[in-house]
Amino acid sequence: MANAARDDASGLSEQQRMIRESARKVAREVIAPTAAARDASRAWPTAELKALADAGFMGMLVPESYGGAGADFVSYCLALEEISAADAGVGTIFHVHNLGGGLSVARNATEAQKQRWLPAMARGEKIGAFLITEPHAGSDTGALKTRADANGDGFVVNGVKQFISNGAQAGLAIIVARTDATAGNHGFTTLVVEPPAQGYVVARIEQKLGQHTAHTAQIALDGLRLPRENVLGDVGGGYRIAMSGLSDGRVGIAAQAVGVARAALEAAQNYARERTIGGAPIMEKQAVAFRLAEMAAQVDVARQYYLYAARLIEAGENCAKEAAIAKLYASEMAEKVCSDALQIHGGYGYVRDFPVERYCRDVRVCKIYEGASDIQRLIISRNL
Repeated sequence: MANAARDDASGLSEQQRMIRESARKVAREVIAPTAAARDASRAWPTAELKALADAGFMGMLVPESYGGAGADFVSYCLALEEISAADAGVGTIFHVHNLGGGLSVARNATEAQKQRWLPAMARGEKIGAFLITEPHAGSDTGALKTRADANGDGFVVNGVKQFISNGAQAGLAIIVARTDATAGNHGFTTLVVEPPAQGYVVARIEQKLGQHTAHTAQIALDGLRLPRENVLGDVGGGYRIAMSGLSDGRVGIAAQAVGVARAALEAAQNYARERTIGGAPIMEKQAVAFRLAEMAAQVDVARQYYLYAARLIEAGENCAKEAAIAKLYASEMAEKVCSDALQIHGGYGYVRDFPVERYCRDVRVCKIYEGASDIQRLIISRNL
């Protein structure tokens, strides 16, 4: 009853609670048991993604008419929190596929393109990726150098994309490229490629601090030929498409950070109940109890704020500031909570027999991708 009361206070609908519980079930029964081994081997989670697809989570934001779940954005964030609590790397794959891939197509594609691409994405048969970042252009999207030159009835794409989540396993990749060097932000176009394809080269898989499951690639686009029917949206409209999903993505990362922080908090609570000093659990020591109380408060506040921002997005509100606050607070909070969880474990927190060292590694990137923390501060300050 207490949990139900808290759910009602959060304003979750019955359907949203059911989706969260379904995601929690898959996360705990399928994803979590293999997370440590997958982290050690850096293995792509093929079986885990199939389980998510079978449960309807790989097409969460795809309309039902194309085989998706047609879920609302709050439900999506709740599912992302649950999946990330089990394995943040799987959470990143899920997030990029659903938001950067499926939602981008659902929002901007023609009817023929939707029929062609969305059903396979919803079934998890085509993993989505979004190719925007370049070696010398991260937050400065105006400095992108990848070109798509008109050639006959299509385009030839040349350039290098960096830090591309899902890039090496993508079955559908959306490329942001410059089609008119004189048109500023109106000179970018988004194009869709279905790897493997000649000219789409996985140049490198990055060796990362954490999230080993979520492969991050450098993609070389070397004379990649794409027909005009693979343009997503309008020629010259690529910058708008790229920017339109920023708030969604940032709130999603806030949900992911909350998921990892919650997992670290639960691990610390369990350890503090079992570890004894002087015949009593360390949970009874005020220093430990107060640290856990602070962690719990921060996790709950971050969750309530990302839900608030997610509801604004669902309502169609312009919420750049709120999305930036959600990501900034949740990502900064999550790194501290994971560090505090490791501290409560003492020396055991530093070894891989316990999961908290993985949480610390996995959550660190939440302060970097989808706009680093100082970018979020810049956005917030401009909206004051």
